[in-house]
Amino acid sequence: MDNEERLAVFIDYENLALGAREHLGGMQFDFGPIADALAVRGRVVVRRAYADWSYFDEDRRALTRHQVELIEMPQRMGASRKNAADIKMVVDAIEMAFERDYISTFVMCTGDSDFSPLVHKLRELNKRVIGVGVEKSTSRLLPPACDEFLFYDRLEGVDVPDEEPGRERATTAKRGARRRGPAAPAAPAEAVAQAPATPAPAPEPAPAEEPAAAPKRRRAKATPPPEEPAGVVQEATEEVEPAEAEPPTMEVRVAQTLADLQGSTSGPVTASALKRTLLRKDPTFSESDYGFRTFGEFLGYLADRGFLVLATGPSAGDPEVSLPEQGSTDAAFALLRAVVQESGGSAVLSGLKNAVRKKRPDFSEKALGYRGFLQFCKAAQAAGAVSMAWDDAADDYLVTAA
Repeated sequence: MDNEERLAVFIDYENLALGAREHLGGMQFDFGPIADALAVRGRVVVRRAYADWSYFDEDRRALTRHQVELIEMPQRMGASRKNAADIKMVVDAIEMAFERDYISTFVMCTGDSDFSPLVHKLRELNKRVIGVGVEKSTSRLLPPACDEFLFYDRLEGVDVPDEEPGRERATTAKRGARRRGPAAPAAPAEAVAQAPATPAPAPEPAPAEEPAAAPKRRRAKATPPPEEPAGVVQEATEEVEPAEAEPPTMEVRVAQTLADLQGSTSGPVTASALKRTLLRKDPTFSESDYGFRTFGEFLGYLADRGFLVLATGPSAGDPEVSLPEQGSTDAAFALLRAVVQESGGSAVLSGLKNAVRKKRPDFSEKALGYRGFLQFCKAAQAAGAVSMAWDDAADDYLVTAA
């Protein structure tokens, strides 16, 4: 425990939230994947997010669920205080660097190059600095200044929406409006631009207001499951919670945690390190909930099923834990095809990733070089393993074994 890294996380929320909306197909920012990525790097003792929260009212509950302290930086009426949150964040980070020696790593969640002097100063004070940002909105000056930089859109658990318009015109228009939903200013501008073009100007004001409301309703469809505002209509909520929203099984949680540990540490991963990381992700975890007396017994059960490999560790009760060979891309395509065949020869894209992980808990399309599961499925289609077609009835892709 004494050798663990202690992390302090500082979030420039406006930078990350707007970066995700503008460059990741209109998706809503979710702190969960960042929390999981940091759990394998050490013990997070401070989590603070800085913003004028009147502009991000819907995001408050999702952040507080991850125990993030919200630092309010209100803006005056008619005035812009773009740097107010940035300055407060810098002051707090420097103060913490001097006052709390036990914090060894600072995590700066921003893509703004204005924070480069802060990063240099923290490293000068013998602190390790990890940066986190959306790839397309991150300045090229910031990542080289950090000890490690994580691109949000490459993290496990972030499914970047597909941006290719390979569908029928009507469906594309419908999905495009849904993607534009979170970027509120874009939709009213289109509505205003379309109003003068109609031949009858008198009845036009009422329709001009409706498109402004429509993206809000569609935004709920495209937004990932975490916390929707109470005002969202029930019809939209039902479409937000397909099988993909189900929590991962314990086998998947262990496999993904182990994969992250193997990728972020230079030495072997022991059972004790694995359990500590699982408890950081979910403090309520207990192997007894799954019918096992000890964690070693639980790992033995997973090893017998081929989900992981155990080897002799540094001490008698602390074996080394590793994942079996990931296999090639062709093997992953064959796995996808087998899962689709077991589903009756075809399956909708929603929930298909969960079905794949039931057969192989350590499956990760990002480990194979794909930004999202849809992109992986399209690559499998190009390789002839499956075929895909848009199904209007399901409002989703239908994947069929080739």
